[in-house]
Amino acid sequence: MTVICVDDEALILQRTVTMLKKTKKFDNVEAFMEVKEALDYLDGASAQLALLDIDMPEMTGLELAEKMKDKCPEIKIIFLTGYSEYAVDAYAIHASGYLLKPIGYDKLVAEINYVLGQVQAETVSAPSKTSGTRVRIETFGYFNILVDDKPVVFKRNKAKELIACLVDRQGKFVSRKDLFYIVWEDDDYDRAKQKYLDTIIRSLRDTLEEYKISDIFEMEKGLMRVVPEKFDCDLYRFLNKDRKAIEGFRGEYMSSYSWASETEGFLSDSLNM
Repeated sequence: MTVICVDDEALILQRTVTMLKKTKKFDNVEAFMEVKEALDYLDGASAQLALLDIDMPEMTGLELAEKMKDKCPEIKIIFLTGYSEYAVDAYAIHASGYLLKPIGYDKLVAEINYVLGQVQAETVSAPSKTSGTRVRIETFGYFNILVDDKPVVFKRNKAKELIACLVDRQGKFVSRKDLFYIVWEDDDYDRAKQKYLDTIIRSLRDTLEEYKISDIFEMEKGLMRVVPEKFDCDLYRFLNKDRKAIEGFRGEYMSSYSWASETEGFLSDSLNM
């Protein structure tokens, strides 16, 4: 796992890097004082986490985060700053975490654990080994399916988005046409697109078969759905008022998909009720 740290103050940058290495959570820690160098790095590599100073002269950390997400959409962002008034702006662009300087080691570790989903994984009761539940679906932050705690790799991004949409529909059957218009929005559902949708569905089914989890997906007479009882999901536990799931929601839901904003708003509003 790779983490990027960007700060224009050399001493603070070095201290942050030292603390990151001390956690022993990362295979690679990359440090940059220049935002251009950090962006250039992402042209040829990927990173799972970035710690960004907000107040930098060349480009603000908020602007840098947006550019980083363009290059590496699933990167998680923790902002580091001495100014608490930046918090609202940070979460407006779906920051995963936020720390005020000076940063303490314990707080840094806690925030990294939270952002990477480790706290949630540790506090949620593990399924019984005899229950057959091997599949965990994450929707808070970015969408991922994990089998025995290992992420499922989809050959086609649209196949992943398709099943993400079905997870969002919470087990309800959705027609092929309706699903197409949700995922492809304003595109026309013509014969060519129907054939393309067939290709995406086949790719999805092939991937689920490969990971031996085809039972989480059902399709009959042109209708599709996921089977909620076949997997664990943070969204469903949140809706069932599970305390740990509610604490695990940080205002960010399936961040890669524009159609997920309605559910994200509902979840956020639920916290304020």
